Amino acid sequence: MKTTLRSSFLVFAALLGSSAIVTQAAHRAFDFKDPKGVNHVQFQLDAPLESITGTANGVSGSVSFDAADPLATKGRIVLAANTLTVGNPMMTDHLRGAQWLDAAQHPEIVFEADRVANVQTQGAQTLADVVGRLTVRGVTREVTVPVAFTYLADKLGARMNDPKLKGDLLVMRATFQINRSDFGIQSGQMTDKVAETIHLSLSIAGASPQA
Repeated sequence: MKTTLRSSFLVFAALLGSSAIVTQAAHRAFDFKDPKGVNHVQFQLDAPLESITGTANGVSGSVSFDAADPLATKGRIVLAANTLTVGNPMMTDHLRGAQWLDAAQHPEIVFEADRVANVQTQGAQTLADVVGRLTVRGVTREVTVPVAFTYLADKLGARMNDPKLKGDLLVMRATFQINRSDFGIQSGQMTDKVAETIHLSLSIAGASPQA
């Protein structure tokens, strides 16, 4: 009887161990450095005298995601500050310059996810609030970003126009806002032409290739 119980316990433990391995393997790492150069961030500042709209495409970073366990999502998204661009070349220079973003001294804008909350599932999408640390111009603040995650199995080849390329995609879309004064960007200055509130929108896809 003792031998039978011991054998059953060992089988049960082995099954638990196997299940843990499967669960861990379901979390895939997705690389957001897009070789197509399509990933981008849009930003807008709508002041009384001027509305400034621009984009940045220097996106990179990695996110670990599993649609079955979104609360465990972790990751880091990086934006190269010297890729922020607006329609006016002189304004672009000012934006990247020492008085504003100071891209030379602070070349990266970084968001690091700490935790996930308020998860909802809508079809193929997972909606969640991602709480993390946003660093701009060397200043770090905690922000909450509402993100829509879409996991696309076996779609890497279709995105890259290469049917031989195997792998999955994770698409992330988010719209949120920050205040430039929170990050020491000319706080309270020129508010008639440069709004304090910066509206941000990103639509990016990360790849998880398969061997």
